[in-house]
Formats: sequence, structure tokens, C-alpha cells
Amino acid sequence: MAFLEKNIEPEMSLEADGPDHQYLALSGDWTVSTIGNAESGLDRLEVAKDRLTCIDVSKIEHLDTSGAWLIHRTRGRLEFAGRKVGLTGVTPIRQMLFDEIDRHHPPRYKPDRGGFTIVGFLEATGRQMVDAYKDGLAMLHILGSLGLVTSTVLFNPGRLRSISIAVQFDRSCIGAVPIVALMSFLIGAIISQQGGFYLKQFGVDIYVVDLAGILILREIGVILTAIMVAGRSGSAFTAELGAMRMQEEVDALHVIGLSVTEVLVLPRILALMIALPILTFIADMAALFGSGLVTWVYLDIPPAAFLTQLQVAITNGTLAVGIVKAPFMALIIGLIACVEGLKVGGSSESLGRHTTMSVVKAIFLVIVVDGFFAVFFAAIGI
Repeated sequence: MAFLEKNIEPEMSLEADGPDHQYLALSGDWTVSTIGNAESGLDRLEVAKDRLTCIDVSKIEHLDTSGAWLIHRTRGRLEFAGRKVGLTGVTPIRQMLFDEIDRHHPPRYKPDRGGFTIVGFLEATGRQMVDAYKDGLAMLHILGSLGLVTSTVLFNPGRLRSISIAVQFDRSCIGAVPIVALMSFLIGAIISQQGGFYLKQFGVDIYVVDLAGILILREIGVILTAIMVAGRSGSAFTAELGAMRMQEEVDALHVIGLSVTEVLVLPRILALMIALPILTFIADMAALFGSGLVTWVYLDIPPAAFLTQLQVAITNGTLAVGIVKAPFMALIIGLIACVEGLKVGGSSESLGRHTTMSVVKAIFLVIVVDGFFAVFFAAIGI
């Protein structure tokens, strides 16, 4: 013979704990079958929001997810009013329930997009600024962790994963040489053809060598290479780390006590910082070759005259300016790629979105950093 346990209606009362403190005591059963009237009771309860300090749940007999969610929502509403409210009398099992509820919030509010409004524009701009701030904090977190891991590796070189760095270098550098060389060759040819077309009208077509040499070595070579690396290697890093997140491999590294930065992030960023200067030099040479070929065919400037004029136009510093930028751009590309990869959720849609954002953000910051370098080198006279 089965006996049904009688449900106890949830009750609540306000009790004082000193002149400036008040706490809300809950009792009874806070379950899905009993909390029908509890919600309206909590809304009608006259709470001194400037005095409430905690919610006492020690006298609650039975508590399920519905009751815990109602308590959590009430606590959040009171905190929104300006008072920090804590929970007391929480057993370890119930604390796990409250923690799990705290990790699962309702979907973010999305306003009606019926048309353009000033309020909607400001709201979207604010959310984008907040997202940019969070991305900056994530990059600084990875950068700080990277610095700590790098200092550890310097004092203990045996922890450096050289094989992993070699594999990433092969993918980022050696595999990218054909496409980088081809694109740079075409860009150098286009610059010389367009520059020669206009300079020839004034009879100074020889100065197309100066134009192509300085522009390629200082700016075009490194920017073009960084953009191609961001689209090729940066997206690959994001996709790899995102797939690891989806398959819980990153969590497994945490469980066995390994540093994600040391195992996954450091080899990729080091390989990229070594690869990008090499790719930049290859891009410079390929672009100059394309430029020399076009000036020979289109402007009748022989290779010997091209090289002679190029030696007059450029110096070792011209080449160094472009090469010096490359490691910094590689660091930015690697940081963004790793941050976006580690932000991937559990869906393929999240993986695709973060991979796209990785490429877009990397290209944007590469151009911004190049602008800062241009101002800096102009200020010091290089």
C-alpha cells in the first residue's frame, strides 16, 4: 500500500537581524507542484531593499529546479534594485543546484528590428563596444598566460614542444609559399603597370622602380602577406581549437593538469612569428620580380637598369621596416585566432561564426597596427 506525502505550501517571512539588516526566511516545499502561489506572494512581499542582506533557505523541506529558479530570479531582481543579497542555509547538494541554474541564463534580449531607429542603433553600438572590450580582455589574458608560459619554457627548455612547433611551421610557412609568392608576383606586376602607365605620360617612367621598390618593401609586401596568413593560417587555428572545444579535448587537458596555453597556443604563435617574416621576405622578392618583369616588357627598362635604379631608391632600412612589422602582426593574428577558437561553443554554427570573426578581426587589427608603425617610423625618420 502506497502513501502519498502531503505537500507543504511554501511560506515566506521577513525577519530582522539588527537595525540595518533584514533577511527573507523561506520554508515549506518549493517544488513545481507547490510554487503556484509563491511567485505572486514574492511579488507582493514588502521588502526593504536597502536593508535586505540575505535569503535563508535552511527551513525549506523539499526543493526542485522550479523552486530554485524562482528563488534565484527573486534574488536577481533584488540585486538589480541595488542591494547585494546572499543565500544562507544552503546544503552542498542544493548549492550544486543553484550553481547549475546560475550558469544557465535566459537568451539575451533581442529588440524588434522592424526598422532603423536611433535607440536601436545606439543599442547595437553599445553591445559591439562591450564585445570589443571583452575581446580585448581575452587577448590580454592569453597574452599574459603566454608570457608566463614562455618564461617557464626559457628556464626549462625541455618543456618546449619543438615537434608541435615544426608541424605548425610547416603548415603556416612552407605550405603557404606558393600562394604568397604568386599573389605577390601579381601585385608587383600590377603596381608597375599602373604606375608606368601614368608616369610614362610625363617622361619619368624610370621612377616606377622607386615607386614599386619602396611601396612593396615598406608596406604592400608585409600587409598582403599578413592578410593571406590571417585568412589561411588564422582561420585554420580557430577551426582546430574550436573543434577541440566541441569535442571537449580542451577540457580534457584541464582535467589531466596540462596548460592549454603551453600545449595549444604557444606552438602555434611561435610558429607563426617565425613564419611571417620569412613569408614577407619571399613576398617582397616575388613582387619585385613581377615588377621588374613588367617594367622590362611594358616600359622597355632592362633588368640591369631596374636593379641599378632600385639600389638608388632603397636602403637596407627600407627592407627592415617591412620585416620588423611581421612578428608583431603574426602575434596579433595568432592571439585573435586562439581567442576566437577557445570561445567556440558546442555547435557547428558557433564554429563557423567564430572562424569568420577571427579572419575579420585579424585583418582589421593588422591594418590598424600597420598604420601605427607608419606613424612611428615617420616620427623617427626611417
